[in-house]
Amino acid sequence: MKPPAGYRRVLSVAVTVLLAFIAAAAATVGLAPPAQAAPGAEVLSLTHLRDNLWRVVVRSSSMGEDVPFYVLRPRTDPAGAPTLYLLNGAGGGEDGANWLAQTDADKFFDGKKVNVVIPEKGRGSYYTDWLRHDSKVGKPQWETFLTKELPGPLDAALASNGRNAIAGLSMSGTSVFNLAIAAPGLYRSVASYSGCALTSTPEGQAAVRGIVYMAAQANADNMWGPVTSREWVRNDPYVNAAKLRGTKIYLSSGSGLPGKYDTPQGQAPDAPPLYDQILVGGALEAATRYCTSRMAVRLQSLGIAAQVHLPPTGTHSWGYWRDELKRSWPTIAAGLRS
Repeated sequence: MKPPAGYRRVLSVAVTVLLAFIAAAAATVGLAPPAQAAPGAEVLSLTHLRDNLWRVVVRSSSMGEDVPFYVLRPRTDPAGAPTLYLLNGAGGGEDGANWLAQTDADKFFDGKKVNVVIPEKGRGSYYTDWLRHDSKVGKPQWETFLTKELPGPLDAALASNGRNAIAGLSMSGTSVFNLAIAAPGLYRSVASYSGCALTSTPEGQAAVRGIVYMAAQANADNMWGPVTSREWVRNDPYVNAAKLRGTKIYLSSGSGLPGKYDTPQGQAPDAPPLYDQILVGGALEAATRYCTSRMAVRLQSLGIAAQVHLPPTGTHSWGYWRDELKRSWPTIAAGLRS
């Protein structure tokens, strides 16, 4: 049967990105009272949904909108818990592909003394500050919001101890490094699953541009400028890796070869067609494997310790990210305790 046209376009972009990387490698309870807000942000509501799941809405002046989050909180004695910011992928959680729908994160963190904060927005944004307004996404200012506006008010609303970590997958597997670099000391642990730390090389720029367009039909020129802009270098975690010194780091990526979750029985809920997961997801994961391996070597050359997991199989899909979240928890927790 002939694959649908939409699938062929996605596969074409994924293969193009993969080939660019290969070429480069060859060459080299109820409603809580609103917290007292810091300037620029205000916690509007904190609502208990069920069990350990809450929803918080924060008004941001830099974003120019109200931003919703899901929050997993300790059921008993929540005061004094640290906070893990857990970012979604290219869809920003807006497309149903998110940590709560695709994994058992709510069950995994139930009983752990930690707040897990998951944005419900961010499609194609790279969770960064955009330079100019874009007709599709506006002018996101995620870096300013997440690193400057949000922490104080949210800590007050959750009665947090002020210790933070951050983790993300795919698109946000790049973002978590950039956010940590932009705000030294804010995040004690950083975990990146199937991300790409190379953004300023030609192949890195091509990958970023493709993700921004495919996720939101937005123009990455409005995000970090044309290819000659210094913003691409400023937002390249590989180039700026030395600024991660002192942070607990976890890095992982599959190889792109089919593994245990690339079967009809092993797929996550609401997964794409299996041929999509194997072919497109395999190509994307092979590209992130190249990035992750390069970043691991870079950190080692700088004498910066990192926990690195590079299994022999695995595609760009939720079953593997669910496992990596659990596997990375000891590294994340170690930072939150220090």
